[in-house]
Amino acid sequence: MKKIISTKKAPGAIGPYSQAVEANGMLFISGQIPVNPETGKIVEGGITEQTEQVMKNIDAILVEAGYTFDHVIKSTCLLNDMDNFASMNAVYGKYYPTNPPARAAYGVVKLPLGVLVEIETIACKK
Repeated sequence: MKKIISTKKAPGAIGPYSQAVEANGMLFISGQIPVNPETGKIVEGGITEQTEQVMKNIDAILVEAGYTFDHVIKSTCLLNDMDNFASMNAVYGKYYPTNPPARAAYGVVKLPLGVLVEIETIACKK
C-alpha cells in the first residue's frame, strides 16, 4: 500500500503529483526545484544557491517521512546546462559525505519555471 508524503516545509506540487510516495519501505521523492516553500518563489542566485535550496527541499521531505540522506539510494539530477555540473556537484556532495547514492545526471533543454536544476530522489529503509 502506498502512503502519500507531504510537508509545508517543501514546495507544494505544481501539478497532478505528490511531493513523495512511500511504499514497501521505499520513498520516491518527486523532482524538487529551487522554490523556497516560505515565499513560493525561486531562490535568487545561480546554480549554487538553487542546488542548495533543492537539497533543503529534499531534506524536508525525507524528515517528514522519517528518512535521512543516509537512506537515499538513487538520485537523478537534471540540469539546464551541463556547464553547471561541477558547481551543482559541489553542493550535492556536502549532503553525501560518505557512501553516496547511485546517481544519474542529465542535461535537458528546459526545466519547470525556468530553473537551473531539478533533483529526484529514491530512499530505502529496508
